[in-house]
Amino acid sequence: MTRVKKGVNALKSRKNILRKVKGYRHGRSTKERAANEAIVHAGTYSFEHRKDRKGDFRRLWNVRLSAFLKQNGSSYSQFISLLKKGNVALDRKILAGLAEKQPDVLKKILTSVL
Repeated sequence: MTRVKKGVNALKSRKNILRKVKGYRHGRSTKERAANEAIVHAGTYSFEHRKDRKGDFRRLWNVRLSAFLKQNGSSYSQFISLLKKGNVALDRKILAGLAEKQPDVLKKILTSVL
């Protein structure tokens, strides 16, 4: 059997690993073994926290909406219950966007459900 040297392939895989960890701190961005470990951990964290991100955004929308409603003399919980009773099918993401970019439209919605 002929001898196969793996220099080219080793360099290629090392380059790919180090490209993925560019910007990491300390030896994790330069040392192959530490970089491999960092990639594995980063992958597991990204998988675990993918679902958490959705909750984080919902919390952010609630805060934005609540701040707008307090300025207009209402509370978040009252507003949401009024929307449900009035069969208004706008979700929190859209309502928070309206509060930020088009507050006059959200004011009209608020007065219509009151």
